[in-house]
Amino acid sequence: MVKRKKSSTAKSREAPIGVFDSGIGGLTVVHALRALLPREDLVYLGDTARIPYGTRSAEIVRRYAFELCDVIVGREVKGLVIACNTVSAVALDAVAARYEIPVIGVIEPSAREALRLSRSKKIGVIGTEATIRSGAYTRALRAQQPKVEVYTRACPMFVPLVEEGWVDNDVARRAAEIHLTSLRQSGIDTLILGCTHYPLLQPLIAEIMGPRVKLVDSSATARVLQSVLQKHKIERRSGRGTMSFFVTDSPERFIQVGGRFLGAEVHSAVRLER
Repeated sequence: MVKRKKSSTAKSREAPIGVFDSGIGGLTVVHALRALLPREDLVYLGDTARIPYGTRSAEIVRRYAFELCDVIVGREVKGLVIACNTVSAVALDAVAARYEIPVIGVIEPSAREALRLSRSKKIGVIGTEATIRSGAYTRALRAQQPKVEVYTRACPMFVPLVEEGWVDNDVARRAAEIHLTSLRQSGIDTLILGCTHYPLLQPLIAEIMGPRVKLVDSSATARVLQSVLQKHKIERRSGRGTMSFFVTDSPERFIQVGGRFLGAEVHSAVRLER
């Protein structure tokens, strides 16, 4: 277990923010962080050797999360963003208890944003099998609004479609129709995209769900992180932040696919030796 010594505020301001994901999808969170917190240095670690986490048991997900969060926290980050819905669903509390820095997931912020936007309090959630099975979004929503109606669907075809770049063809459209038709008929007015890959399918999802359904993704996490940095007085106040990318396998593919998330900014990635 990594335990960081408490450092001075001045030193903490210059430290990077760690971002952990099971693979590549967390780059949508990086995109939101970059837009809102352009001065902050970001260190991203994706477990590309063992993706997907969404079909793994909770025990395995926690073990993988501990192993790789130890690596990223060991780089002296001042905060850690769990940019993975599956890890946020089954391991966030355990990860947060492990370190002496702020740890933020993607579920609570998205749930709060969905409740803010929803008028009918009929909210849908789509995600990986593990995220939906965990019930984490339902718990987060009902903790804030006990009478909310929650409709959930696992969408296992979405992640491979995004990673292949198939986000606007006939195959993607058919998959979206299969996964989303029943949700569209349920009467929800807000839909949480409970996987960091799904924002790349957002135009297609919005078209199928119709204009009356508002979409919420994990970019709400960036606003929570901003508040945490300000609260602890550790936000970086000058300069232009950098980004570093680490993966557990296939850095070439990470760069190729990552470009769909962040464009030319993903120009290199380092493979970790485990």
